[in-house]
Amino acid sequence: MSLLITLLQEVNIEEKLKDAPNDAYGIGVFIGTFLPFVVLVIIAYAIYRYNKNRYKDD
Repeated sequence: MSLLITLLQEVNIEEKLKDAPNDAYGIGVFIGTFLPFVVLVIIAYAIYRYNKNRYKDD
């Protein structure tokens, strides 16, 4: 199952930039590549902070 997910998530950024219609496309590719990781970090921090405050109150 993890192999299937890995194959689906593999993206060749250089090929996307080479086939881009203009230079501004590179900014979108950069943001789209890192946005999922940023969202996961924010969710992980929110869960950490919630649990830290919950145990602090007990």
